[in-house]
Amino acid sequence: MTTQPRRRNRFPLWVSLSLLGNVICLLSLSFLLLKGKPLPSVPQANASSETRNPPPSPQLGPRHQLTYDQWVELLGREAQVAADKRSRRLTILLGDSLSLWFPPQLLPTDRTWLNQGISGETSAGLFRRLDLFDRTKPETIFLLIGINDLIRGVDDQTILQNQERIIRYLKRTHPQTQIVVQSLLPHAAAGAKWEGRDRLQGTPNSRIRNLNRELAAITRAADVYYLDLHSLFTDPKGNLLPELTSDGLHLSLQGYWVWRSALQTFSQLELEQAKR
Repeated sequence: MTTQPRRRNRFPLWVSLSLLGNVICLLSLSFLLLKGKPLPSVPQANASSETRNPPPSPQLGPRHQLTYDQWVELLGREAQVAADKRSRRLTILLGDSLSLWFPPQLLPTDRTWLNQGISGETSAGLFRRLDLFDRTKPETIFLLIGINDLIRGVDDQTILQNQERIIRYLKRTHPQTQIVVQSLLPHAAAGAKWEGRDRLQGTPNSRIRNLNRELAAITRAADVYYLDLHSLFTDPKGNLLPELTSDGLHLSLQGYWVWRSALQTFSQLELEQAKR
């Protein structure tokens, strides 16, 4: 079993570099759009373009209409393909709709990505389906889960206990994998336009910040990585920046560019350094 060094006190450095990267990424995106050029493609663990190219908004076409059980079955088949192919630098996005709708063309191209997100997923539901990708040998797993628990009224202690259970399972099943737990994102509070905004506003962003502090402590105790996305998405009031969201909960294209930049910067400053 490999031991992952604790480098979590460097956040001011990598966050600053990530913010700079965000500006560069957004300028690059604007240039590509003005020139009418397509965004770069990215290698995928499975060949189905219909299921691996969701747009960065809450419309997924036929896939959006799957039942939960059908969704789990589909992700299991995709994980099987990834396990059989033994793709280079396999990296798993694990979570809910925020991960699911990550535009594949924006994912860093030096890895092969397997998206295991399900819309509306909770921490308990995620824990129950972790065995879907047991046979894969991912280099890295990026985990983001918890906002749907809050929307459904799950208490903080249960959310954190489920996070711990997920981390323990991943460490036991994938001992050579770099496990990165990502912080919960804020929402837009009164500015949210999402259809469930009343329930969303019932969860203050101060509660999300407190949960993230507890989650960071859990990752330190478990000796896994913690990626603070929250600070990159908040305005001075602690709410989700309006330009980074499509409806106050889900992310806009610009929001995914920010996330992409964070993944790249964190990988370079933390994950790659740990291998040396």
